[in-house]
Order: sequence, then C-alpha cells, then structure tokens
Amino acid sequence: METMSEFKSRSILITGAGGGLGRALVDAFADRGARVIGCDLSLGEMDGLPLDARHAFDLSDHAAIEAATQVMIEKDGLPDVVVNNAGWTRAETMDALTAATIGTEIDLNLTGVAIFANALLKPMLARGSGNFVFISSVNALSHLGNPAYAAAKAGINAIARAIAVEYGRRGIRSNVVCPGSIRTPAWDHRLAKDAEILGKLQRLYPLGRIVEAREVAEAVAFLASDRASGITGTVLPVDAGLTAGSLPFIDDILGGNSA
Repeated sequence: METMSEFKSRSILITGAGGGLGRALVDAFADRGARVIGCDLSLGEMDGLPLDARHAFDLSDHAAIEAATQVMIEKDGLPDVVVNNAGWTRAETMDALTAATIGTEIDLNLTGVAIFANALLKPMLARGSGNFVFISSVNALSHLGNPAYAAAKAGINAIARAIAVEYGRRGIRSNVVCPGSIRTPAWDHRLAKDAEILGKLQRLYPLGRIVEAREVAEAVAFLASDRASGITGTVLPVDAGLTAGSLPFIDDILGGNSA
C-alpha cells in the first residue's frame, strides 16, 4: 500500500502519453499519487487519461521543442521526473532505408528526444534534482529489425548514460528501460499483413508470451521512485527473456525441452 502514494506531491512528465505504453505509464503514476503531465502530438491523443496537464508538440520539429518546453515549465512547473516514451518506426529492414526514412526515424527517436531532455536538464541542474527514465527498446541491444530505429534507440541509451555519469553529483539520475514487443497499436500494421503474427512472435520469448504494457510501466515507476535511489546509468530490459538468448535455437537446433 505504501506505493499507492509514493509519488504524492511529485510531478511526472510523460511523452507519447496517448500511445499504448504511454497510457499504461500515465495510469501507473496517477495510481501512485503523482501529478501527471502528458505530452503528445495533439491534445486529442490524450483524451480520457487521468492527467493534470496536457501539452501538444512534435519531437520532429526541433526548432519548436525548446519553446514548448519553456511553456510547459511556465504553466506547470519543472517536473520531478521525465519519462521520455515517445517513439515511432516503420522502416523494418535495411531494404526499407532511404535518406528520408533514416532522417525521419533518427530525428524523432534520437535527436528530438535528446533536445527535449537537454532543455529540461538545464533547469533541473539549477534546482539540484531531477530524474529521467528513457524508453528505449530491445532493438538497441540486439538486431531484431528496424535498423534506423534501433540505431536511434542505441543512441538514447548512450545519452541516458551520459546524463547519469556527468550529472550524478549534481542530483540527477538517468536510466533506461528496454521493452520487448508489447501489444499496442504499433503492431496494427503488421497484424493487417499477418493475423497470426503474435502467435509466431510468442515463440521467441522464454516466458512464452510478450510483455504487457503495465509490466513495462511497473519497471519505469520503480526506476523513477526513491526505491531506486542508488540506481543510475542502468539499461533494464523488460522483454520476457528475449535478449537472454535464443529459445528457437535451443528447440530447433539442440532439441531442447522448453515445450
């Protein structure tokens, strides 16, 4: 029951709040007493969420990010915790990469996120406290497709570690959660091509299933809390065991007994 009020009097800013994982993050922090500030491409994306404030801006519009950040701080104060969750990908293999697709995915998933984090980092340093949790991906840890997105997410891991190392003595913590596959609307375009894809996907995971958004949100809430006060610069997979090893290799090549 103590966790139900662990973020009381604290403000949590969540980007991509209207998405599948974003909504689970909002609920997790709201349930723990936080004052939750949601950000997404449009205010309508966040309809129905238990938010104390909402802001709309585009992480791909780099020139507008710092202005949007300043407006947020002026209206809602400097957040205690920033959860950088927003992200997007469609270029799923090397064949799909062009100058345009590379630019789009790097701009949104790395450059925009880094600019946004830096804009909030500066006033946090002046205050002497702050906490970042970045949502990266298992794609940053092993090649599972989406090469430009994977490169961007690997860059996010590096940015998070840089913040942790360079500013830990000034009251800043910074960590990363790398989710495996989650059943969110991001999978809709794949399901449209192959209705059986989720069943095929589950075979890759040692737990026999993909993770749920709430499970990822629980890990984020832990890293954002005082329970993780001694943790910074870490990269935590929440992936039902995917990055631990290849279960199909055990089953198909070595004749394993995981069935």
